[in-house]
Amino acid sequence: MWRLNKVHHKAGRPGDSVEELKLKRREHEKALRQARRDRQLVSKRLLLNDDEDQSEVTMDTNSGEQDVVAVLQKLHHSGPERDTHLKALSKALRDPSAQLTFIKQENSMHLLVGLLTGSDATCRLQAVRCLHELSHSPHTSVASACLPASPYLLTYLSGQSTKFTELCLYTLGNLCPESIVKEKLLAQGIVPALASCLENQRHNLAVVEAVGFTLSQLLQANDAAEKIIPMVLASSLPSHLLSVLTPDPKFGLGPAIECAWCIHYLTCSMKDHKVLLAQGALLQCSSLLVSLGGAVAEGNKEEGMELLICPLLRCVGNLLSSCPLTDLSAQMGDVRIVVALCALLQAFLLTQPALARESAWVLNNLTAHSRALCSALLTLNLVPGLIQLLPFSQGINTMILRVLANIAHNKKDFCVHLAHRGLLSALCATLKMADQEMVTLSMDVIFMLVVSSPQVAEEFVKQGGLSLLEATQYNSEGEIRQRATHLLEHHLLS
Repeated sequence: MWRLNKVHHKAGRPGDSVEELKLKRREHEKALRQARRDRQLVSKRLLLNDDEDQSEVTMDTNSGEQDVVAVLQKLHHSGPERDTHLKALSKALRDPSAQLTFIKQENSMHLLVGLLTGSDATCRLQAVRCLHELSHSPHTSVASACLPASPYLLTYLSGQSTKFTELCLYTLGNLCPESIVKEKLLAQGIVPALASCLENQRHNLAVVEAVGFTLSQLLQANDAAEKIIPMVLASSLPSHLLSVLTPDPKFGLGPAIECAWCIHYLTCSMKDHKVLLAQGALLQCSSLLVSLGGAVAEGNKEEGMELLICPLLRCVGNLLSSCPLTDLSAQMGDVRIVVALCALLQAFLLTQPALARESAWVLNNLTAHSRALCSALLTLNLVPGLIQLLPFSQGINTMILRVLANIAHNKKDFCVHLAHRGLLSALCATLKMADQEMVTLSMDVIFMLVVSSPQVAEEFVKQGGLSLLEATQYNSEGEIRQRATHLLEHHLLS
């Protein structure tokens, strides 16, 4: 099963106007999200301070050692200006060198935790902003230094303002990839805390997205299958995550994307998906794919939609491995799923071939499980569109040929229908390919077609199939030569 690590990051840069900041943030976020399909990157999110005015956003954040030391000295003395000093500290902590300076100062974290747990709400918010800046540090020692604050960050998930809860979540999400922090957070009950937060704030989109981000960070740990996933499955998290996977556009893509990746990390780390199947995960994911496929087919490609489609495809493909064949129809809903997958294949074929390949992978898994879905591809006249994809490379053509093989394997009548829809001439072309896998698969499908009906065998010969197999027999070795010889001697020349 394929697994993928995700990246989600927000950041601003000095010297930009508000609109430029927003545009660059969107572009940067899109690039990093795109990377989640291609390689493994450290995933951290840095939230801008929404109450900063433009002059504050654009000021130089490279404060350095002296500024951090000076601000800390001021914070040791109580007074009405503590809020201002904390704001200055949070800006100074955007500099990685200043982050190291901070944790080296005696009692610095003790002071910050004291302000985080104090009675002044404004100071608490500014203190968690400082911790949030520290959590984004590239230095592993900084994450460990933040451990004294972790039990309070978890406690605050059950209350406070939305912005406060959101900051606590992203801070925890940034910290938990560090092994020592992750172990401590698990012991302190981060999984039930996230479950309770999601249950209580399920209508708050910003918090739902933040919970999804933090949970996805946990689920990407190397030992997630042994230590984390059993706790997640035993909680209310899966049902709440699945409830977010809705085609309702008012709910927003962001929360759905984060929750879909969480379900993906669950499915790709488990051999048995009974718990998720019992909660309707396959039906929920496939139903949303049907909606998204319909939107794509109508030309309604919302920016970022592919970031939701990708984990949904992987969820469906992986969940099928545990779904009983007798229960597939109930789990999948109706046959519109194959229409949606074909639409996604066509839509992303040229722009994002990796996504098109994953659509074909799910279609292969589905047709391997269900004769009804194989029949649907024929009755809905989707096969000609699939045949047209056989010249494409990057693994798409081999997956499509497997789908066609699944159809042919199910019923002799299906073979006749495939031949009438132009598959024989397409196979004559794929036999000439340099790709050995394509040649081998082609002969498998040819075998099923020619033994299904004398008329199909005659048609294959008329289209030059004999000479092509003889050339394949002559120019190949091993298994390919044996298959070509068997076809010629036992099914075409006899």
